[in-house]
Amino acid sequence: MPIDALLFDKDGTLFDFAATWEAFARAFLLRVTGDDLARAAEVGQAIGFDMATNSYASDSIVIAGTPGEVAEVLADFFPDMSHEELVDMINDEAARAPQAEAVPLAAFLDDMRAKGLKLGVATNDAEHPARAHLTSAGVQGKFDFIAGFDSGHGAKPGPGQLLAFAAHVGMAPDRVAMVGDSTHDLLAGRAAGMTTIGVLTGMATVDDLSPHADVVLPNIGHIAEWLAR
Repeated sequence: MPIDALLFDKDGTLFDFAATWEAFARAFLLRVTGDDLARAAEVGQAIGFDMATNSYASDSIVIAGTPGEVAEVLADFFPDMSHEELVDMINDEAARAPQAEAVPLAAFLDDMRAKGLKLGVATNDAEHPARAHLTSAGVQGKFDFIAGFDSGHGAKPGPGQLLAFAAHVGMAPDRVAMVGDSTHDLLAGRAAGMTTIGVLTGMATVDDLSPHADVVLPNIGHIAEWLAR
């Protein structure tokens, strides 16, 4: 079937994961612990982030989890903070995180739109910081649909966000490609009945993504060539 719409994950797909979220983790951990470096390192281990090397473990909850899921892991460390307070702090710090575009996004998205494709974003981040990130890159207005884990459609690997996008743009799911850097993205795509495109600008490898992807590309900039083929 031809592809008439593209739905993108955000972190690790539109934006390079490491460049963005390593800075977030360090800033958040120091903020939530009151700049106690030793405690920040301890809490970081629980969410799969190493303060010494400034890097994530491959199974970090931050990579594909929602802010709510990260807050659940943090709850035992901060019994005086409510789940909502932790989520709010995560979202606030996430909105401040510097964004490194995986490719020059404005030009790429303009090219996709010129080809007649509908475009959307489905992220396990919250919708507010997602919109802040897209706005900071000057590309929010290029998308027909933007959803976060808190937008009312559920979170990936569930297919809710994906099916909501297909309905919003009036497309059958089999005319949509889900593009993402994690197995959560691709499993959601398969569950929704969409084509699945893996990209390597996140933490996952070709071996991680290939079992769940119709194709694995170095980054989203290769999509136009793949569609042409």
